Amino acid sequence: MAGLRIARGLWLIPALVALAGCGMFQRSPDAAPVETRPAQEILDEEVYGREGPPESTIWDIFRNRGDAQDIGAVNRYIWNASLETLNFLPIESIDPFTGVITTGYGTPPGGGQPYRATIYVTDPALDARSLNLALQTRSGPASAATVLAVEDAILTRARQLRQQDSRF
Repeated sequence: MAGLRIARGLWLIPALVALAGCGMFQRSPDAAPVETRPAQEILDEEVYGREGPPESTIWDIFRNRGDAQDIGAVNRYIWNASLETLNFLPIESIDPFTGVITTGYGTPPGGGQPYRATIYVTDPALDARSLNLALQTRSGPASAATVLAVEDAILTRARQLRQQDSRF
């Protein structure tokens, strides 16, 4: 039994010798150290060039107002009128920055045909060209007359909302 322990421990001697030898090949003290850089610095150099990312401050929020207007410029009256007029449809997705409202199927009050709508508000102006509406039934696209009637209802409600705001 003691011989078995000695045989198992013999592998330990070469391992310790090899480990001790690892320190033997260290660099000389006068060798130049290897320069390392953080990964973010390397990525910034790839994206922005040698000068790095532009400096930003808290005041940039107020300076870049043109960019913010370009991103989420939708007419709030058309947006709210669309939600109010088509409130019987369940909302699947809504994105005020791009101006898209997507609904699921729902039946209008007093109607028997279920509809599904996609509303796209494209412009900040209160104008008929700012509203794009797509209506669909379970059997295909809705009739042009139905789409026109819903668009008229949305635009009428948007004008009413604007008139209510101007009174205050």
